[in-house]
Amino acid sequence: MISQTDEVTTLAGGCFWCLEAVFEQLQGVLQVESGYSGGHLPNPSYEQVCGEGTGHAEVVQLHFNPEVISFQDLLGVFLSIHDPTTLNRQGPDVGSRYRSEIFYHGPEQKAIAEQVIGELERSGMWAQPIVTEITPFESFYAAEEYHREYYRRNLDQAYCQFIIEPKVAKFRKQYLARLRTEPAGTSAESS
Repeated sequence: MISQTDEVTTLAGGCFWCLEAVFEQLQGVLQVESGYSGGHLPNPSYEQVCGEGTGHAEVVQLHFNPEVISFQDLLGVFLSIHDPTTLNRQGPDVGSRYRSEIFYHGPEQKAIAEQVIGELERSGMWAQPIVTEITPFESFYAAEEYHREYYRRNLDQAYCQFIIEPKVAKFRKQYLARLRTEPAGTSAESS
């Protein structure tokens, strides 16, 4: 169950199916919801977002318990599961809806996001500059039902097998100690 001490963040880093498939497995993440954020059109449809005219990115909105996983650690996972150096692209997915962006919910999240990205840039981990935007959160629009839990419900789909599965496998190997015993899914659960 989500409590008043839990936090919310909204992240864009390519296809929301990929992000959801990873974050629902992470300890401390209580709820994962795919949707749209960062644009100007209220209540956009998937087709409208794909048309690139709404300004929205595909995002996941996460409710998390900061006593189990800090916002800083959450961003560490986020910045390791996608390429934050590619502008409007993640692998075969191209367009502004696939941009890398952190929609912060308050000044503390903004400061942490700036710190994490600064540290990552100084580390030299990436050969190219990080293009992840840090933007104030304004609104979130939930994706249509058929996008929810997409990976778990569509394991036989080619996109799931060839794009999502390698990301999930890399994440699971890298963050084995932080895996949940059961996925968070899209409903509120206690950790």
